[in-house]
Amino acid sequence: MASPIPARFAPQSILLIKLRHHGDMLLTTPVINALRLQYPHAYIDVLLYKETRPMLEAHPAIRQLHIIDRNWKKEGGWQKLRHEMALIAAVRACHYDLVINLADQWRSALITGLSAAPVRIGFAYRKRDNMLWRWSHNQLVSTDRHQQLHTVEQNMQAITPLGINVSNAITSMHFRPADRQKTEELLARQQITGPFIVLQPTSRWEFKCWDDEKVAQLIDALAADGHTLVLTAAPDKKELKMIEHIQSLCTTTRVVSLAGQLSLPELAALIDAARLFIGVDSAPMHMAAALDTPCLALFGPTKLQQWRPWGNNNRVIWAGDYAPLPAPDSIDTRIEQRYLSAIPVSEVLTAARSYLHE
Repeated sequence: MASPIPARFAPQSILLIKLRHHGDMLLTTPVINALRLQYPHAYIDVLLYKETRPMLEAHPAIRQLHIIDRNWKKEGGWQKLRHEMALIAAVRACHYDLVINLADQWRSALITGLSAAPVRIGFAYRKRDNMLWRWSHNQLVSTDRHQQLHTVEQNMQAITPLGINVSNAITSMHFRPADRQKTEELLARQQITGPFIVLQPTSRWEFKCWDDEKVAQLIDALAADGHTLVLTAAPDKKELKMIEHIQSLCTTTRVVSLAGQLSLPELAALIDAARLFIGVDSAPMHMAAALDTPCLALFGPTKLQQWRPWGNNNRVIWAGDYAPLPAPDSIDTRIEQRYLSAIPVSEVLTAARSYLHE
C-alpha cells in the first residue's frame, strides 16, 4: 500500500516521462503547465524519444530533455546497453524528488524505479498489474475511466495524488522567434503578405486522409471566396506526392505548398499566424488547437473521445456521421482505404466559412 504524499510536499526537481508520438507529447503540456503553476520554483525535465523533442524543446517551463534514440537498437546489444546505462545514470544524477511516468512501457517503469525519487507516480494499468510495476511506482493512479476521458484528461489524472486541480487543463505549443522569422521568409518568397489558411491533408497513415479530389474542390471553393491557402505536410515522400497530386487537381492559383519545408516549431509559427487551420487527425491538428488558431479537424475511425482537438476554438467533422466506420481497434494502420471519403465537401466548406466570416 502506497503511503500518502505529505500535504506540504514541494519537489524541487521533477521528471516527466512519456515515450510516444509527436501528438502525444503535445498533450503532456497541460501536466507540465499545471506543475509549473503548483511548483513555480521547481526544475521540470522530460524524458522522451529523440524525434519528438521539437514538440517540447521551446517550452519555457522545461529545464532539460532526456533523450532516448530509437536507433540505439541498431548499434547492437552492448552499445544499446551502454546508452541505457548512461541514461539511467543521468537521471539518477539529477536527484529528482518526483517522477511522473505517463507511459505504459516497461522501459519507462524501470527508469522510474531506478531514479530513486522519493515520489514515483504511474498508472495502474491492468496489463501491468505485477510486483515489478508496483516496485517502480509508489503511487499508482487508476485507469478505470480512461476510455471515457480525453488523452489530456488521462494525463492530468496522474497528478491528482499531488492535490493539483486538474479541471483547467491547457495545452501549449511553443516556438522561438527564429521559427517565426523562417516562416515569414518562406511566405514572402511565395508573395503571401495577407491572411491565409493552413491546410494539412496528410497523415503518416492513409486511412486518416480525405480524398485528394475533395481537398482540391475545397481549395478551389475557398480560393473563389478570396482566400489564400498554404498546404503543409511532413517531408515524407508519400505525403509530398499526395500534396503534388492535390495541387495538380486544383484550378486556382491561390494555393502554395510549403510541404516538407518546415520543422515542427516552424510549422507551429505558421499555424499561429493563420486565420484557420484545416486538417486531419494528426500532430499539426493538436498544434493548432494548442495555439488557439481556429481549427477544423476531419476525423475517421480513430478514438474521437480521446484524440479530438483539445480546447474551445475548434470543430470536428466526423466521417461516422455520414457512413458506417469500423471499430478503431480493428484498423490495420497500413491499409490504404480512406475512411474519410464519406465526408461531403459542402460540410467542410460550410464549417470553414463559418470561421472565416466571423
